Amino acid sequence: MPLVAHTPLPTFDLLKAQGEEILELGQALHQDIRELHIGFLNLMPNASFQATERQFLRLVGSSNQIVQYYIYLFTIDGVERDEKTQNYIDSYYTTFDAVKNSGLDALIITGTNPANPSLEQEPFWDPLGEVIDWATKNVTSVLCSCLAVHAIVKHLHDIERKPLERKRWGVYSHRITHSKHPLLRNINTRFDVPHSRNNDVSPEQLQAAGFKILVQGAESGVHMAVSPDMFKIVYLQGHPEYDRVSLLKEYKREVDRYFRGERDSYPESPENYFSSDIDKIIQGYKPTLIQAREKGEKMPIFPEAEIEPLLDNTWRDTGKSIFDNWLGLVYQLTNIDRHLPFTHGIDPDDPLKIK
Repeated sequence: MPLVAHTPLPTFDLLKAQGEEILELGQALHQDIRELHIGFLNLMPNASFQATERQFLRLVGSSNQIVQYYIYLFTIDGVERDEKTQNYIDSYYTTFDAVKNSGLDALIITGTNPANPSLEQEPFWDPLGEVIDWATKNVTSVLCSCLAVHAIVKHLHDIERKPLERKRWGVYSHRITHSKHPLLRNINTRFDVPHSRNNDVSPEQLQAAGFKILVQGAESGVHMAVSPDMFKIVYLQGHPEYDRVSLLKEYKREVDRYFRGERDSYPESPENYFSSDIDKIIQGYKPTLIQAREKGEKMPIFPEAEIEPLLDNTWRDTGKSIFDNWLGLVYQLTNIDRHLPFTHGIDPDDPLKIK
């Protein structure tokens, strides 16, 4: 069943225009269907704030469970906001206090761009810790993405992420490593996932803390893992929510940064993402931009319009299936009264069994 447009959030209209099924509040109230109330903690920087919101809401709305999805979007202090983004938050987002009072069945936490060498130095560290501590006691399952993974394993298990020698950036092949877990029901044994990060939590670190690794790639490392209880926290180091053009737009931002002198070298292309035809376009554009930079001329128009039709999305269907399985388990395991504690879950010794 669809997302319920219970607020005037513009993303609901955008998704509806793109063909997604969105249920108006009046329709929802007249249907005798169970609801799931899902929090969405958006920590993303200004440039990708609304795009990330749209991407995750699309994945939730694509789930096939017979349920109405109410999404409660909020953010926390400690992430720098420009005026436009802050106005958007003030208009369409709620607060963590309101979320705590109403209760949630599940929670999604996005990543963000760190500004300090240590996560504990980030201004959002303490507010995020408060959310994590509340959610682990009051929410059936928390799904976290990218930097949120690193922050939560540090906060709960004192696992320290490690810097990568070079940015892990591109689309990588992955394999299922624990096929019996219900989160992976009807998933291909091998599939692609985009990654974009400068740090890593290794399989050895997670396994030492009792985590179960579900999906891993030879080049990318761990994509998906679950907490020792098998479901309370789902960790995604990759980005199944990405649009087909997300890495292209990130690449374009890095090219812009190079031209403005904010980075010393022209950026490398995301791995396994650009086809040979796209590489030819990039190699034709690169010397033109470098020459303009050296001469102090205006930046040549980036060939985004030429590149975009040549891009492929090889991860969307698998991402939808994983979210479908996750929300299906939340549906089975959550207490209908969200003010009552979580009392049952997945048996770690037999993941197919609900205890």
